[in-house]
Amino acid sequence: MHKRLALISLIVMVSGCSTVNHQDLHQSTLTAIEQAESRIENRLYNLNLQLSNQTDYIDSLELSVDTLQQQVQQLQQQKTAEAPKQTESSTPAPVAAVATSEPSNVTVLGAIETVEIDSLATQFDARVDTGAATSSLNAGDIQFFERDGKEWVKFKLLSQNTKSSESPYIEAPVIRYAKIRQSANEKGERRAVVELWIKVGKIHEKAQFTLADRSQMSHPILLGREFIKDIALVDVSKQYIQKVN
Repeated sequence: MHKRLALISLIVMVSGCSTVNHQDLHQSTLTAIEQAESRIENRLYNLNLQLSNQTDYIDSLELSVDTLQQQVQQLQQQKTAEAPKQTESSTPAPVAAVATSEPSNVTVLGAIETVEIDSLATQFDARVDTGAATSSLNAGDIQFFERDGKEWVKFKLLSQNTKSSESPYIEAPVIRYAKIRQSANEKGERRAVVELWIKVGKIHEKAQFTLADRSQMSHPILLGREFIKDIALVDVSKQYIQKVN
């Protein structure tokens, strides 16, 4: 009788340990699944940002190609129109000075230019892109706050040559929000837009910038056609035409 009771007690103890181990294993599995989901969500978020930058860049390249094709067609039409004039007389015409195609009072920008931000008094390389509608900055450590009843933002302009810890903050009011298309996200991304004074050669103007993650791009600043129009032309075959004093 005593042996039978002892055997039953041993079976109950073993069964209890098995239940506890099963619960611990179940909880460990749930924790591992949650951690994996968190890593996947972070990875998807980073991929969405990279896809957004790549989509913007591809769109800008397509528009740049269209612009170049139009310029080639205009030059071909101009050459065709001038060809008969050169064959009207067999007498060689006197050599004349060749005029530039751009008006002398119009500023010409290269594909890459040096830009100075007034509030920082620091110079950065910028990509000049007529294919992009708006200008953008590689902004990090973005923080929103309220000042005099209005929404402001402070951020750091990050570049490959400066460390985040060494970069000063830029503070500016938020003038609006821009919705940026995301190829992997139908809702898109909402980015703050600020207005800053900048210098590019002799140009000293206000420009609107979206605060974006441009860490995958080669330059921290992009100047779009909204800034370029009416004040400058772009020669994509050249770089650093303008000098910042």
